[in-house]
Amino acid sequence: MPDCIFCRIAAKEVPSSLVYEDDAMVAFNDLNPTAPLHVLVVPRRHVARLADLEDEALAGRITLAAAKVARAQGHADAFRVVVNNGAGAGQSVFHLHFHVLGGRPFTWPPG
Repeated sequence: MPDCIFCRIAAKEVPSSLVYEDDAMVAFNDLNPTAPLHVLVVPRRHVARLADLEDEALAGRITLAAAKVARAQGHADAFRVVVNNGAGAGQSVFHLHFHVLGGRPFTWPPG
């Protein structure tokens, strides 16, 4: 998906503030943060939505990467992971990404 901004960030064609990367993932600060910690964890391989993800290994790796980011940023004891699936759920970039949020109190239910 050459027009996908997250594909271009993962390929380092577009600058971002990377906080984590490995061979399968990149993680960078959200441009419009809603919490003191607001990082997006993005697989390098394009998957449009969580509902389209069938690779169990990738599912595990993105989840572990989200936890690594929270730990590395000092929020291991209190963080939230959010995945929006589809426009009706608030997904605005159609490349799977996990929002890792921390540094402020969260309520339930969200939104």
